[in-house]
Amino acid sequence: METLQHLRMSWEEYLQLPEKPKAEWVDGEVVVSPPVGQPHGVSTLRLGARLLECLPGLVVMTEVGVRLPRNRVRAPDLMVVEHRTDERFVTDPPVLVVEVLSPSTRSEDTIRKSMEYAAGGVGQYWILDPELRALDIHANRDGAWQPLLHLDEARPIGEVTVAGHVVSLDLGDVLGTVA
Repeated sequence: METLQHLRMSWEEYLQLPEKPKAEWVDGEVVVSPPVGQPHGVSTLRLGARLLECLPGLVVMTEVGVRLPRNRVRAPDLMVVEHRTDERFVTDPPVLVVEVLSPSTRSEDTIRKSMEYAAGGVGQYWILDPELRALDIHANRDGAWQPLLHLDEARPIGEVTVAGHVVSLDLGDVLGTVA
C-alpha cells in the first residue's frame, strides 16, 4: 500500500508545484497523495455526475483546493460551491465536500480533514468508502458534524437535501458493480 508523503515546504514553494500529483498544504508541509485506484476513480466520477444532475445552479468540481482556517489548503475529491470564480482556491465555505476513502488516506480523510472542514464552515461532509461499500453524510452544526444519512449494502437507497435540492442516492449506482 502506498502512503501519504509529508514534505516540509514554504507556501511559495507549494504555489509553484504542478497540478499533479495531488498535493495539499498543511502546517508548513505538503501532503502528497499517491495515485488513486480504480474503485476510487470510478466512484468519484459516478458521484460527481449524480451531484451535477441533482444540483442545478451550483458548481460541482473535483480536486480543487479550498482554503481553510490555520493557513491550510485541502483538495477534496469532490466539492460543491455556490458560484464559480477565477481564483486559484475556493475561499468561501463550500456547500459540501466529498472524500472518497483509499487505504492510504483513510485516517487523514476521516480524522484530520473532518475537523478542518467543520472549522472551515463546510456545510456538509460526505465520506464515500468503496471498500466497505458505504456512504456517510454529515451536516455542520456549529462546527460539529451531525449524521444526516448512512447508506450501505443493507440500506443502499436514500435522500438528502443539499442547498434546497433533494439528492436521491443509490449506493449501487455510485459504486458500480465489482467485477
